[in-house]
Formats: sequence, structure tokens, C-alpha cells
Amino acid sequence: MSLPIDLSGKRAFISGVTSGIGAGIASALAKAGCHVAGCGRRPAHDLGATSFISSVVAEGRKAFYLQGDVAQRDSHQALIEQAATQLGGIDILISNAGRNIFKGAAMANDSDWEECMELDLAAHWRLAKAAKLHLQNASPGVIVIIGSNHAWNSIPGCFPYNVAKAGLLGLVQSLAIEWGPTIRTVGVAPGFIDTAGNQTWFDSFADPVAERAKTEASHPVGRIGTVDEIGALCAFLASNHAGFISGTTLCVDGGRSALMQG
Repeated sequence: MSLPIDLSGKRAFISGVTSGIGAGIASALAKAGCHVAGCGRRPAHDLGATSFISSVVAEGRKAFYLQGDVAQRDSHQALIEQAATQLGGIDILISNAGRNIFKGAAMANDSDWEECMELDLAAHWRLAKAAKLHLQNASPGVIVIIGSNHAWNSIPGCFPYNVAKAGLLGLVQSLAIEWGPTIRTVGVAPGFIDTAGNQTWFDSFADPVAERAKTEASHPVGRIGTVDEIGALCAFLASNHAGFISGTTLCVDGGRSALMQG
């Protein structure tokens, strides 16, 4: 007996769809039957934007792309309303857009702090507020907030990013208890995922190949994760199969946080 993830006819909005995890989530939701609108800072003719459109349309779903920066305080309502108009509503919000801002507690200044808190924490709250009325019309609406394993365990020099990601744990809880049962809210906190951003991290070392091998060996599963795996998880969490999951954040890090690092 199969257990399909069926999002047929559902309509999703995803922030940060032009690369990495956001692109993987968009593809996974489309494969499950979902129509997808997405945003990113890149223009509509950029390869990342056109690849997003192609990946959704290839599955026979509607796709709509908007150029926009969720770090801008006045951007969220317009993005949501345009997406809802194009798709006929929004049932699922995947708040994904973010950026590693690693400065360290001593070296970070007020500007670094404000930039990080706007994009990696406040933008998720503002996007959810903008989508709330649309999500309440679903049965139920679903919010998935993409955080990071830095919310629990970090390393030197990752401030203020880790502080913002820790804040997302509380945001997920608050939205779940204040907006349920009409809206279900879940967090996903990936660890090392095979993206261009993580490759940039490896490339910052003298021997990127050795550093990647060292990182892979620090995971009990023996490798880092893929965007397809995060996408599949988000599709499951957005489905009726996950109807009893709300108010919690799932750490998806290949078991790395379970292993005491020497």
C-alpha cells in the first residue's frame, strides 16, 4: 500500500526560490501537486528565477515569480496579495529566505545585528502576518518556517545569525498556539545541506576537499543533506499526513547534533 503525499490543488507561497533550499522545496511541492508562487531578490529574467518557473511548470502546475526582498519592511503584503491573485488564494506558506550573517559577538556592530534580525527573524513574522487571512481560508492553512540547527548548537563566530535562528523557535511556538487550529505552524531547521552557500564555506578553507570530507565524517549518516530531502520533508509537513504536527521545530542535520564533537 502506497502512502502518497497529495497536495493537488493546493497553492503555496515560498520565499527565496531562486537557489538552494527554496528551489528544492518549490520542486518538491510541485511534484506533490501544488501550484507555487515564489519570490527572490533576483530579477525575473535571472537563471534562478526562470529555473524555478521551469521546475514547477514541468510538473503541470501553475508558477508565478515575484522579485522582492523580504528584508524590506513594506514588501510582504504586496508579495502575498500578488501571489494570491495569481493563484486564487494561498494554502501553504514556506518562509525560507535568509542569509548567513557570521560576524562574532565582538566584531558585529549595530548594522550587522539589525540586518540579521530583519532578514533572519522579523521577515518570517511579517510574511506570516501578511498571509494570515489567506491561510485561514484553507483547511487548515500551513506555515513552515525554515530555520537552522544553529538555533540549538552553534560555533564561534556565527553571531548574530545563531541568535536570530534561536528566535525562530519561539516564533513557531507563538504562531502555532495563537493561530491554531485554523493555521498549523511548523519549523524545519536544516544542518549542512549541499548548496552553493555551503560550498562557499568549504571554499574558504585552504583545502576545500579535505574540509568537506571532515564535515561529512562528523555526521552519523556519513554525508551532508540535499535540497531534495528538505523539499520532501516540507511537502510532507504541508500535507494532511502531518496534521498533528504543530508548534515544534524539526532538526534535520544527519544526526550531527547527537554526536559529541571532539
